[in-house]
Amino acid sequence: MNVAIAGGTGFLGRALGRALAGDGHSIVVLKRGSTDGVDGSDVVVNLAGESIAGRRWSTAHKRRILDSRIDTTRRLADAISGASRPPRVFVSASAVGYYGPRGDEAVTEETPAGRDFMATVCVRWESEAMRVAERTRVVCLRSGLVLERDGGALPPMLPPFWFGVGGPVGSGRQYWSWIQRDDWVALVRWAIATPAATGSINATAPNPVTNREFARALGRAMHRPSFVPAPAFALRLLLGEMADALVLTGQRVMPAKAERLGFVFRYPELDAALASIFP
Repeated sequence: MNVAIAGGTGFLGRALGRALAGDGHSIVVLKRGSTDGVDGSDVVVNLAGESIAGRRWSTAHKRRILDSRIDTTRRLADAISGASRPPRVFVSASAVGYYGPRGDEAVTEETPAGRDFMATVCVRWESEAMRVAERTRVVCLRSGLVLERDGGALPPMLPPFWFGVGGPVGSGRQYWSWIQRDDWVALVRWAIATPAATGSINATAPNPVTNREFARALGRAMHRPSFVPAPAFALRLLLGEMADALVLTGQRVMPAKAERLGFVFRYPELDAALASIFP
């Protein structure tokens, strides 16, 4: 197959491109702002977007977070709409932030959207992708924390643990939904190959954990202590609005649709996932 990837040079795009190339597929990494390669591709994957956690959330940065996702997805959807040979599958990124803060409620794809900033971004992001559902099969991947050492959410967490001062953040009771990157890549490959996979799909492992449990598991994997808490007020001073949106609250997200359709996780438990990262 011919696969076009927007955001193909990023943390997830590189890993996905390597895996698909290893499967024998031809990969085209779309340049920023370009849709050349959409017409005639069998699969289009959209992973483009401004980093959510790259800097403090000013009004301008929040606008970049939203616009980078909406604009790219809109361009790709327009290109698919106008293609003489549209792709068979359009896989477009989204995030578990779709659900907003949910406490310990078990969340599935049937759970309605939240109302905070990230939920608003995800709703609009997915709406742009779903515009072409009559021309191609659309999959919106609501990803949790994708874990690996060379990028994503994990590397910024590591320094406190290496120095022996790692631990839970805030109350530690908030749920963090995670997925090991190999499983994330496998889930995308499965979604491409599975005709029944359509619409929103939670890209998270089946066993989300509280932040306190996450810190303990990370400490075990790194052979470092994990009992020094980071107080909520300090994180709010450091990160502003982003602290509550990304760190101090969370969602207990279950991959209900993927499991119902037969996807099997290699790393369903956090200890095994982290052991694969810190052998």
